[in-house]
Amino acid sequence: MERLRRHRRTKVIATLGPASSTPEMILQLFQAGADVFRLNFSHGSHEDHAARIEMIRAAEKRTGRPIGILADVQGPKLRVGTFQSGRVQLQTGQQFTLDMNRAPGDTRRVCLPHPEIIGAAEIGATLLLDDGKLRLRVLRKREDHLLTEVVTGGVLSDRKGVNVPDVVLPIPALTEKDRSDLEFALPLGIDYIGLSFVQRPEDVIEAKRIAKGRALVMAKLEKPQALDNLEGILNEAQAVMVARGDLGVELPPEEVPISQKRIIRTAQHRGLPVVVATQMLESMITAPAPTRAEASDVATAVFDGADAVMLSAESAAGQYPREAVNMMDRIISRVERDEDWRIGLDAKRPQPEKTSADAIAAAAVQVAHTINAKAIVALTESGSTALRVAREKPDCPVLGLTVNQAVARRLAAVWGVHAVLAEPAHSMTEAVEHAQKITRREGFATKNEEIVVVAGVPFGQAGTTNALRVAKL
Repeated sequence: MERLRRHRRTKVIATLGPASSTPEMILQLFQAGADVFRLNFSHGSHEDHAARIEMIRAAEKRTGRPIGILADVQGPKLRVGTFQSGRVQLQTGQQFTLDMNRAPGDTRRVCLPHPEIIGAAEIGATLLLDDGKLRLRVLRKREDHLLTEVVTGGVLSDRKGVNVPDVVLPIPALTEKDRSDLEFALPLGIDYIGLSFVQRPEDVIEAKRIAKGRALVMAKLEKPQALDNLEGILNEAQAVMVARGDLGVELPPEEVPISQKRIIRTAQHRGLPVVVATQMLESMITAPAPTRAEASDVATAVFDGADAVMLSAESAAGQYPREAVNMMDRIISRVERDEDWRIGLDAKRPQPEKTSADAIAAAAVQVAHTINAKAIVALTESGSTALRVAREKPDCPVLGLTVNQAVARRLAAVWGVHAVLAEPAHSMTEAVEHAQKITRREGFATKNEEIVVVAGVPFGQAGTTNALRVAKL
């Protein structure tokens, strides 16, 4: 199979599920444009996920390209109990009680098996049920129940979700199920942990403690409280996801695009990979083409400089998984040929921090632009050199050369980086020779063309980016 090279910078993450869990389909999705595969631990057994990981690694072997795996854990799911008849109709203006009684509910009451919500809710607080379709306001609070008024009525059925947008809940982001899922997944070689329901920096710290460096923690921002604590969370997170599904339930819809831009901007300033997710090509679950609005939504994320855009049900359970990935690839590629895209990225480029590593990365991008270099080659032990260069959004490709397979896979989610597993270099001269050989082999440059090489001396030490060389092939 010929060497695969993407001609776009923004990456694509595709969720695997019933529609996409054969070796043939995973290979097809990768060839259509998926750079990272997401395993959604809200669904499927450990055996299902283990089989998917095996298939992804087989595709990786077959194509010779590193592929990232994102294990997305469920987080605490807050739900009401069950009803005698399976469902009830709540009328606007009526009173409705949420209590700790496990008996099936009726039109007057239902079990809310989460004492944390009852304890944390205040008079006047809003409760959203079934993805925000029903809205309740707390009138009275007792130790074992909340009396509410139905502000927006509708049908409520068994085990529908509960969102509490006004309240920081004293619930850890990692449940027992999540811990068991991570205990299972980490030894199998996942690359990112998608951490749901993040509210505070402590949530991320706990996940990192469990990961012990075996995978990077991607904080999913889906709670208004996470936006209140954005700086602190991003100080701890190693990547970020704008999870617009739940965020769109708990925030007014008009706030979601503003929050998306703020999260992307803040993550970029810190050099953290940032993913935009949920409902991007939603109509392609059942249709072979997206709506014009969905195409614009993907384009907006690309214009904003997101590292990756993500498909959920479109590729996991939809009728057109390959077409959805291919459509992402087409939209991204078209946006990245537009001159406004480049102008926008240059205007938003963050100031380099006052460190030698940032200075070298910024200089590499400037030099590459001035001499019209074909690529910037970052020799990277931990991935940080390639990340720093990618943060500058250069106008030529970035090759991330690493001896570490885990690092190469993690870089699959990073904007503009073509990761390559390479032999170790022991001197700058050897590093430049490796860079020249690999740049030619991977199809980025030919004879007499120039590349910029960035590395850390002494070699083999992580986080020491301090050397820059221009080389002609």
